[in-house]
Amino acid sequence: MQNTKDTIEILNDLIQINNDRIVGYEKAIKETKQEDEDLKVLYASMIAESHRAKIALASEVQVLGGEVEQGTTTSGKIYRAWMDVKAVFTGHDRHAVLENCEAGEDAAQKAYRTALESDAVPAYIRELIAQQQQVLKESHDEIRSLRDQYAKVL
Repeated sequence: MQNTKDTIEILNDLIQINNDRIVGYEKAIKETKQEDEDLKVLYASMIAESHRAKIALASEVQVLGGEVEQGTTTSGKIYRAWMDVKAVFTGHDRHAVLENCEAGEDAAQKAYRTALESDAVPAYIRELIAQQQQVLKESHDEIRSLRDQYAKVL
């Protein structure tokens, strides 16, 4: 019974991280300049990615008899507030927004690593989490690559 509660908590933590990611990329779309339409398309695809992850995680929470978390994490709220402050000083430039997005992706990777390290997670759910982490890792690497590419242009 305790393992089930722990598993539900871990899944809800990942749902919250994906909620953070959605809100973070929605903010990034707003912070991105008109001429950086390519980034807006990328951010929208990452929002869709997190929606898919949330649906899969929520389904597992419901199967386990838990309540699905709807909010964002406290650290996610702090991250978004920091993004607001930094944007004031950077003028919303491409590199700064990408840098902030990478920080969010780092937080998501950390949350997924922590979930995978838990003994409470059954193998079939661990597989789902590992698959999602891989998808998010590819997004992380794409954001980092763009950030690095643009940093060299500056």
